[in-house]
Amino acid sequence: MTVKKDSMIKKILGMQLFIPLAAILILTLVNLIADPGFFAIKFGYNSAGNPVLSGYPITILDFGSELAILAIGMTLVTAASGGQDISVGAAIAISGSVVLRVLCGTDSRPETLQAPIIVAFLVSCVVAMIFGAFNGVLVAYLKIQPMIATLILFTAGRSIAAWINNNELPIVSDEAFTYFGGFIPGIPIPTPFFMALACVIVMALVLKFTNLGLYTQAVGINEKSARLNGLNPAFIKFLTFVILGLCVAVAGLIKVSRLSSINYSVIAKDIEMDAILAVALGGNALSGGKFSMTASILGAYVIQYLTTTLYKFNVGASELAAYKAIVVIALVVMSAPTTRQWLASVGKKLKKQPVKEVG
Repeated sequence: MTVKKDSMIKKILGMQLFIPLAAILILTLVNLIADPGFFAIKFGYNSAGNPVLSGYPITILDFGSELAILAIGMTLVTAASGGQDISVGAAIAISGSVVLRVLCGTDSRPETLQAPIIVAFLVSCVVAMIFGAFNGVLVAYLKIQPMIATLILFTAGRSIAAWINNNELPIVSDEAFTYFGGFIPGIPIPTPFFMALACVIVMALVLKFTNLGLYTQAVGINEKSARLNGLNPAFIKFLTFVILGLCVAVAGLIKVSRLSSINYSVIAKDIEMDAILAVALGGNALSGGKFSMTASILGAYVIQYLTTTLYKFNVGASELAAYKAIVVIALVVMSAPTTRQWLASVGKKLKKQPVKEVG
């Protein structure tokens, strides 16, 4: 093996996108061997007569998009606080419940919408950001560990969501409301993909034209040094939780739009675990600091790729968590300081061995 080849392999393995890309490759090979038809995309029409695309790849694109939206906010929270928000699923239930409450008013089965959809969405954004701010205050100013702080909303959130609609299950009959979680007439690609794309573009512009990314990483790497350099670590942590709240509101709109209703105990169940796993799969340290938003978003689609593949192999919903737990364990072990030190020592030993150069 040449020295040049060694350095190239080392560079490839050192890329943050290596893990999610490797995961995509492995899942693709497994599906190609098991059933090449997994990648078939069909063109057809839905019940309303509108053109739509269907197939497993479209499912991944569809449901992976709402996870990608959450991964944006979860990445910032993880980078700044060195912890994760486990109340995301409950917060989605709250924001979705708010949307339905505004649209339905006091009647859980209205014939017409009681308010424009954009108004309902904006109200849910405000509410979700308030709950995000609540978590942010606990973490940033009261110095409570993120998982402990967000455990409060994780526990009470779904009850609050049910309380907002008086424990009723409101149903929106307006067809336009289904577009956000389904298809816009004439466009065969799922709407959630475009919503995720819009969120990605907005966040890319924010990170490019502001110092949010730099400040977030600085606080996550060394909070004391960041403070000495004139930053306000508490406010930056607080801000990341508020941004995650905004991402939650978008995901909440998609969730309730899919069914035009809500099931408080089931909606977005365990989605916070998938969001955290997307961040980890993207190669981001769960202890905070440097992050790659691109890797996290790609990680989100990989998680949905894994989920869809498991469903394809008839793995039940109750068993999915066990398979994902294996992935979590592998990622945690790989990112652990002890493992990294061991790999570094192995690398040093290999370097000490004589290498023959080939012209």
